[in-house]
Amino acid sequence: MKLKNKNMSSQERFDFFYKEISKEGKIIYAGKILQETYKKYPDNIALIYKDKKISYRELYWRACRFSEKLKGNGVVAGDIVLIFFRNSIEFYVAYFAAWQIGAVVAPLNIYLGVVELKHILQDSQAKLAVIDSEKSDLFKELDIPILTQEDIYFGSDIPKIIPNFDIPDIDYKKMAALLYTSGTTGLPKGVMLSSENIMINMIQVLSVINFSESKSIYCVLPLFHCFAQNCCVWSAIFSASTVVVVPKISRGEMLSALKNKVDIFLGVPALYGLLCMLKTAPIEGIEYFVSGGDALPDKIRQMFALIYDRKICNGYGLTETSPLISVDMQDLTEPTSCVGNPVIGMNCAIRDENGVDLSQGQTGELWVSGANVMMGYYKSEEKTAGIIKDGWLATGDLAKIDDYGKIIICGRIKDVIAQKGFKIYPQEIENVILKHPDVITVGVVGQEDSIYGQVPVAFVGLRVKSENIEDQLRDLCKNELAAYKVPRKFFVIDQMPLTATGKVDKNILRKKI
Repeated sequence: MKLKNKNMSSQERFDFFYKEISKEGKIIYAGKILQETYKKYPDNIALIYKDKKISYRELYWRACRFSEKLKGNGVVAGDIVLIFFRNSIEFYVAYFAAWQIGAVVAPLNIYLGVVELKHILQDSQAKLAVIDSEKSDLFKELDIPILTQEDIYFGSDIPKIIPNFDIPDIDYKKMAALLYTSGTTGLPKGVMLSSENIMINMIQVLSVINFSESKSIYCVLPLFHCFAQNCCVWSAIFSASTVVVVPKISRGEMLSALKNKVDIFLGVPALYGLLCMLKTAPIEGIEYFVSGGDALPDKIRQMFALIYDRKICNGYGLTETSPLISVDMQDLTEPTSCVGNPVIGMNCAIRDENGVDLSQGQTGELWVSGANVMMGYYKSEEKTAGIIKDGWLATGDLAKIDDYGKIIICGRIKDVIAQKGFKIYPQEIENVILKHPDVITVGVVGQEDSIYGQVPVAFVGLRVKSENIEDQLRDLCKNELAAYKVPRKFFVIDQMPLTATGKVDKNILRKKI
C-alpha cells in the first residue's frame, strides 16, 4: 500500500488509509482485505513459514478453495467458525476463508482445556471448528463438526489468474470477529468486533507504524491474541507486507525465523527478556521493536538498550479496543510507564471512582472512546453495560495524562493494594525488585492483613540461586521505596506462572499465599 509521501504526519496517513477502506461513505467489509491485496500484489510474498514461502496469489487461492469447502459443510454468512491452530499458514487460510463467505471468525487460545472449550461452544453456538489435527482429542467430547489442516491442502497447481470470489457485502457495523478473552478472572467472555472496529484500528496502527509492501513483520506472538491479529493479520495483509510466521515461542524457532529479512518485531515484554538472555540474536536490520500485551519492566528495556543499543517502543491496548489505544514510537527515552499519545481517533479521559473527570496530571481510571471500541460482550448486555457507558469504555487501568498528552499507566485497578488509606502500585515495586541482577521475573500481589487491610508480598524467579536473597531484596526495596511499600514477604519460586501471552498470572500467585 504505497503512500503519496513517506514523510506524512500520523493524521495525514490516517486520512489516506481511511479513503482506501471507504466506499460511498461506508467502511468496506473486513473480509475483502485479502482479495484486494491479491489484485494489487499477487506475486508479493505473503507468508514465510519455516522453509515455505507463500505468495498473495497462493494464499488467496487456498482461502477461496477452503471457502468453498466451508460452504459445502453448511457454513453461511453470519455463522461463527472457531479456529484452533498454532501460528501457521493454515491459520491464515482458515481465517480468510471464513471471512470471505461472511462468517464470523473466532480464533481460540490453543492452551484452553475441555471445560473452557465447552463453555465457548455453548456460548457461541459455533457452526464448525477448524482445528489442528494434533488437538483432535480435545474435541472428541464436543458436539461440533470439525475440519483439520488435511482439509486445507489443495496441492500446488495454482492458476495464474484466479477467478474472482464473490464475497458478500456484510454491513460494517455487524460482528466480524468474536475474540474470547478471560482477562484474569472467570470463564472466557466473547468480545464482539465489527468490521468498523477492525478496519479503523488497523489504519490507526498503519498511521503510526510503517507497514508496507516492502516490509517484513516478525510474528511470534500467538495469532489467537488480538495484538497479533491486528498487526500480523489485518494490518500486514492489507498493506501487502510479508509475515514471518514463527510456529511457537522457543529459542530455536525464533532464531531460525530471524534468518529471514525482518523490519518490524512485535512482542510481549517476556519475549524481549528472552532476546536479552540470548545476547547475540541477529536483529541488527530490524527497524522497530514494539512491545504490548503487558507492562514493560524497566529492567528489560534497559538491558535491551545495553545489549543491542536499540529502543523498545511501548504500546498499550485492550482486546475490547481492537486492541491499540496508544504507542510511543518517538526516538526518545521515556519511563516504561509511558505508552505514548493516543492513536488518531482515540479519545481519552481520566476519571475518579464516581466517573467524574479529573484534571491533567491526576491519577484515576482511564476511559476511552472511538470507532475501535468493541460492539460489546457477546450475549452479555449486563457485562457490556458495566464497562461501556455513553460510548466510553472503562479500561480498568489507573493512569494519568502528562503535559505532552501522553498516557502514563500506573497499574490495574484490581491489582492495586489498599493499605490503611494508601494505594500501593505493584508495578512500581516490581521495577525496583527487577534491579537485582539475579531476579529475572517478579509478581507483587496483596495479602489480606487484619491490621493494615492489605500488605504487599513478592514472588520472584531467580537466574541463579542466591544466599540471603530475601534480605538483599528487602534492603533494595527499603533504599528505594517508602516503608509501607516494602513487601512483607519474598517467596522464591522455581517457575513463575504465566498466561498464554506471557503475563505473570497473579490469580495463581494470590492462591499461593
